[in-house]
Amino acid sequence: MRGIIPSGRLPRLRLRDLRLGAGAFVVFVAVGAAVTSLPASLPAMMFQSRENGGAAAQEPSVRLRVVDGDTFQDRATGERIRLENIDTPETGGRENCAAERQAGERATSEARRLIAGADRVSVRRTGREDRYGRTIGFVEVDGHDIGRLLMDAGLARPWRGRREEWCAADGSLLP
Repeated sequence: MRGIIPSGRLPRLRLRDLRLGAGAFVVFVAVGAAVTSLPASLPAMMFQSRENGGAAAQEPSVRLRVVDGDTFQDRATGERIRLENIDTPETGGRENCAAERQAGERATSEARRLIAGADRVSVRRTGREDRYGRTIGFVEVDGHDIGRLLMDAGLARPWRGRREEWCAADGSLLP
């Protein structure tokens, strides 16, 4: 019995066919990656009724515990979140001088105040983790980036990809 292809020969592939197949594959992979990176709550949010004049329902506020000025823990899941954009002085025995510990305690205290006083706290994850397994992300309080608020208050500095020294040789804080 003969197949569909006359005389048993395979059809010749054209460059156009290969390009179409490769393009379809790329689109398929991109859509799959986009769908798997969506928050788990998105499907439920998409089908909720609209309230407040057509505004979509929002995800509930995240409850965070402040570990230190640049690290938080989600109370519901235990996930630890390291702020992407700032570095605060160390505390809890990791500091290199008394001035660093005091500055770190002020940053931690301010972060706690901001979290406690917020009506809404949200986390925007970058999809990366640091070497300690913490999620790298941004925390917002009432729509304001907490890292930016701490830097504006002089309690943090921009994160430059590695820990930098906070203490001068005399035990004071570096400028």
